Amino acid sequence: MAFLTGLMLIDAPASALNNAGADEGARTENAIAVKFIRSRQGAFPYVSAQAFRYWLRSTLEQAPDLKWKAAPIFREAKIAYTDANPIEYWDDDLFGYMRAPSKKAGAAEKRKEDASRSTETPTSTEITRVSPFRVSTLVSLAPVSIASDFGTMTRHEGDPVPHEHQFYRAVLKGLVSLNLHAAGTFSYLNRTGYRNLDDNRVELAKKSKLEHLDGREKSYRLPWEQRTQRVTALLRALGLVYGGAKLALHYTDVTPAVFIGMVTKGGNNPLQYFVGPDDKGQPQVKAEAVQESLTVWRDQILSRLYVGWVQGFCDSERASLQTELEKFNEGKKGQGAIDFASGHPREILGQLAADLSDRKNADWLK
Repeated sequence: MAFLTGLMLIDAPASALNNAGADEGARTENAIAVKFIRSRQGAFPYVSAQAFRYWLRSTLEQAPDLKWKAAPIFREAKIAYTDANPIEYWDDDLFGYMRAPSKKAGAAEKRKEDASRSTETPTSTEITRVSPFRVSTLVSLAPVSIASDFGTMTRHEGDPVPHEHQFYRAVLKGLVSLNLHAAGTFSYLNRTGYRNLDDNRVELAKKSKLEHLDGREKSYRLPWEQRTQRVTALLRALGLVYGGAKLALHYTDVTPAVFIGMVTKGGNNPLQYFVGPDDKGQPQVKAEAVQESLTVWRDQILSRLYVGWVQGFCDSERASLQTELEKFNEGKKGQGAIDFASGHPREILGQLAADLSDRKNADWLK
């Protein structure tokens, strides 16, 4: 079983990317606070994993070149869910779902009367799919001072209407992981949290002639070409991702300024400590951590190391990481050394996508 493992940095020079709602302690009634973690060291702004996943899904749906197939969303009173059909819809496959339609009296009749459900996949029982794609909370590398911007609405007669919002200057760090074995593989194991397919979806899998994985796994699997098409679309979207709150006022580019990734045998993330804050809170390549991580985890690394680092963003640290990788390879031959590719994050994510689509690396998706 292999995982795509990654680390990314987002440069937020003056931003309010993920808001927490009303700021109760503000000078005005109309005030918005940013999300942050309060600790003894200070305030660490963050972007929730849910927010980042939303940005990524929106990017996938709006980028025609990626040919992404998004699932329709249905709503019943206070619950909402997707079609939960990972065979047909790519986001149900890679982002997971939980489908438990209401069993209240009349709910089934209302579903039948809803014209928007004409293409809905019938569901016979509760089904769940744990997301193969995982992302951490993106947290500021160092504590920062959160600023408040005070403004007024004055384009009308009468007194100005004051408003206020928080923002910050930070570099956010996050981790990503993609279970390559789970991508395009759907379990019908009758166990809570593991049943991706009900009887209707099992019949669809059979009709579509999906590969049947019998035994303990009890799954159906898409053809390799379809699995890689979905995974590579997700990777390319990471290099295009856009979104965030207050874009009209702060316009922050949320594409990763740094993306470092590789394919590993397990879901651990050896890249986590490659970059940390220096004594001024700026990104710094941790030389000893790089050497130790690569040494300790070398037997788990299946691919080359993909290093995407934007020119103009902490250039001295980009050069430092290059030096550390070359240092690690000194005197090593064969499998002991680590091949690495470097460039812009979007280029590197494209190379990673291309390598995943190469038949010689088909074992990564087994």
